[in-house]
Amino acid sequence: MSGEKPLAVTGGTGFVGQALLDLTDERCLLVNALTRKPRQDKHSRVEWITGDLDNMPALEHLMAGANAVIHIAGLTNTPDPSEFHHANVTGTANVIAAMKHMSVKRLVFVSSLSARKPDLSLYGASKAAAEELVRASGLEWTIVRPPAVYGPRDVDMFELFRSAKFGFVPLPPGGATSIIHVRDLARALLDLVDAQPALVRKKQFEVDDGREGGWSHKELAQAIGEAMNRPVFAPHLPASVLQAAARVDRLLRGSNAKLTEDRVGYMCHPNWVSYSALKVPEAVWQPEIGGEAGLKQTAEWYRKQGWL
Repeated sequence: MSGEKPLAVTGGTGFVGQALLDLTDERCLLVNALTRKPRQDKHSRVEWITGDLDNMPALEHLMAGANAVIHIAGLTNTPDPSEFHHANVTGTANVIAAMKHMSVKRLVFVSSLSARKPDLSLYGASKAAAEELVRASGLEWTIVRPPAVYGPRDVDMFELFRSAKFGFVPLPPGGATSIIHVRDLARALLDLVDAQPALVRKKQFEVDDGREGGWSHKELAQAIGEAMNRPVFAPHLPASVLQAAARVDRLLRGSNAKLTEDRVGYMCHPNWVSYSALKVPEAVWQPEIGGEAGLKQTAEWYRKQGWL
């Protein structure tokens, strides 16, 4: 990063955001980060700005003097899919408006592979709509579409690790997916900020762990089992069974449900493999953490934290 201008970050309190702030600490970068609640933590060069994506004064404070914005904040899962549009589309529109008001031009926007198929889920539709706002913004933007993100602090893929502990990993219908360790994703987001403009600006990228062709669902389940030191039974379940399971999860866990009917919509698509034609130029970024090693490291973190 150039000079002492801060990097503005939304979503800094979340799973990906915390990994990003760990990395900005290592690189001794100055950061303004948005938080819903006042907080103090270990990140010595972070100034926390209290507010949310609906609070324009807070967003303008976040971006005051910033050299760039990494927009991570958004809603990834909710039992009420109608909430996706406000969080992901209106929230992104507010970020763009605040950037323009504060004369900040560089934006790295975290989207999702689900934006490829907006007809499959309201989450994917909201991310696709947010991408359109970014493309039309006139800013110096880069869009990053991660696949399934895993690693320390993650509560979503944790469900698969916890299930593997008991030797059972339920799978959607046959297909394949890419994955990426959260630290590699954080590195990609930071490395893209100041990369050579001709290589990255007004471009869209899909990032992953470098495994060509991604992981079949069976392969990923077996790798999680190996990380947990357990053989696993991993049956493919039809969409109807997963939809029923989502309804049961809603009854049991309410707003904390992890398996929702909207999420089942895109889980059952057979191909969530990152396109190699859309990978980040190697001169800018390459993944460092392979899937097998990353999954084992993640399982160990869960054990040390007492999650398992």
